[in-house]
Amino acid sequence: MSKGNKLYFASDFHLGTGSYASSREREDRLVRWLDMIKADAAEVFLMGDIFDFWFEYKTVVPKGYIRFLGKLAELTDLGIKITLFKGNHDMWMFDYFERELGATIISNELEIERNGKKFYLHHGDGLGPGDGLYKVLKKIFRSKLCQWLFARLHPNFGVGIANYWSEHSRIAGENNEKRKSMEKEWLVVYSRELLQTHFYDYLVFGHRHLPLDIQLNDKSRYINLGEWVNYNSYAVFDGEQLTLQYFEKELKA
Repeated sequence: MSKGNKLYFASDFHLGTGSYASSREREDRLVRWLDMIKADAAEVFLMGDIFDFWFEYKTVVPKGYIRFLGKLAELTDLGIKITLFKGNHDMWMFDYFERELGATIISNELEIERNGKKFYLHHGDGLGPGDGLYKVLKKIFRSKLCQWLFARLHPNFGVGIANYWSEHSRIAGENNEKRKSMEKEWLVVYSRELLQTHFYDYLVFGHRHLPLDIQLNDKSRYINLGEWVNYNSYAVFDGEQLTLQYFEKELKA
């Protein structure tokens, strides 16, 4: 059983986006990262958009990712707790990972306290000002009716459509996300509003695709986990501090 005491946070792997070769290279990198952290991890939080597309039919799941899923199984067998968040690309997770891995699936936010520190965790989609169209689409895509209708499609057709979308995913392009001023970062705006009525030491998100560590006030920090197409960024909590780190790669200028 695991004797580790650290918490690890990562997001936006987007497995499946880009070419098959690039996705497999990213998967191998993630396996190496998971192999590294298993020595001292107590919990691993994978905070959405792990896959560029995921849909669980009753008896079928998308093929591939076997090395990544096998490594997750190894970690859970060691007693490391895995928590998976639904992102905007893989919101159609149901019970497959719960049954196969013993993972916990989080649909929206999760509040935890570890070693006296309070965390607010969310993939980050649909929060803060603006993005009204996506907020409507999110309600539609998460509806039981929409999920039932998509399940009626043959997997060859349904997954084929998803793979076409993945080829045109914004993260697969050459242009990285652009940093905005702190006042315009919508998840920073959301975090500040949340802190008016609740206290958290750390507010941790994915979705934005940029590694960000922003001090919100004297005690609270906003952390964005970035992504693994360009940055290989993640966060680790050692029991005292949460820090952004990079695996096999330094932050691009």
